[in-house]
Amino acid sequence: MKNHRMLMLGVVLVLVFACVPFIPGAADSYLFFFLFLVFVNITLAQSWNLVAGYTGQISLAQHAFFGIGGYATAIISNTVLNGGHFYFNPGTMLASGLVAALFGVIIGTPLLSKLAGDYFALGTLGFGEIIRVILVKGGSATGGSFGISMSSEPFQTLAPHYWVGLLFALGSTALVYVIVRSRMGLALMAIREDQLAAAANGVNVLFYKVVAFAIGGFLAGLAGSLYAFYVFSVSPGGFLSLNWTLYPILMCVMGGSGTILGPVVGAFIMTAVFSAANVWLPSVHPIFSGALIIVVMLFMPNGILRMRGARGGVQRGAQEGLATAKSK
Repeated sequence: MKNHRMLMLGVVLVLVFACVPFIPGAADSYLFFFLFLVFVNITLAQSWNLVAGYTGQISLAQHAFFGIGGYATAIISNTVLNGGHFYFNPGTMLASGLVAALFGVIIGTPLLSKLAGDYFALGTLGFGEIIRVILVKGGSATGGSFGISMSSEPFQTLAPHYWVGLLFALGSTALVYVIVRSRMGLALMAIREDQLAAAANGVNVLFYKVVAFAIGGFLAGLAGSLYAFYVFSVSPGGFLSLNWTLYPILMCVMGGSGTILGPVVGAFIMTAVFSAANVWLPSVHPIFSGALIIVVMLFMPNGILRMRGARGGVQRGAQEGLATAKSK
């Protein structure tokens, strides 16, 4: 019954957001831009949620995948497509996400096979720094410190970006939901709870961890591609900032990592908080954000959607995963 109510609420919210562009004057309001940022953040947060929330692998590389997606979009647009004028190119966005996923496989396989816990987190952070240095030192291919400007026509409305952002937010959430409800999701939760027990029961631990890491990279790459089509310019400072890793972590922690809707709730709250802080408290924004993190970790360590002890459901999911793997 609870799941049914949550599903109905989700359908209602999607319909409401889908109707927003048809409200007179909405496309020119700050709310429109705010919702676009929320959709980008939801996609990015879900990418981290799958890797860390459900698989238990704390990644600090989402900014790297976000940047790879943005840079791939700029390079493909300016070379393969010869700088064509367009809002979006679906093929370019898909290719950018796949490039990020490929990097996820390439870097994830050695890291996930050799490292775990804090060491894996530091390894992913190092990967992000390597990508940043490559882009800065890449010369004309990457534009160096200044980045790459994409050819574009001035757009009169944010509506196309809004629609694509909504599609990505909905699609990433639906993808995580489908994965979690599948045998793969049960295996991921089993790995998160106890890797040795999962392996002993027949779960291919490395394979599932790498797949989850690659899918997370794909979603982050899509978010980076979408954002690149919004700003039509990519740079190491704008796309390889650690904020693109810290934001999804904060959103998942706020809403509840390891839940389907936690990143969605967290994205709305944290985007609103950061936007308000940038306007009203620009000089102390980092201090305010840090204080908020401390408060959340002290009083809501499991997130808003887990305040009533939803951990038991998580443990049941892990047990089901082990049982499923064992039966196979």
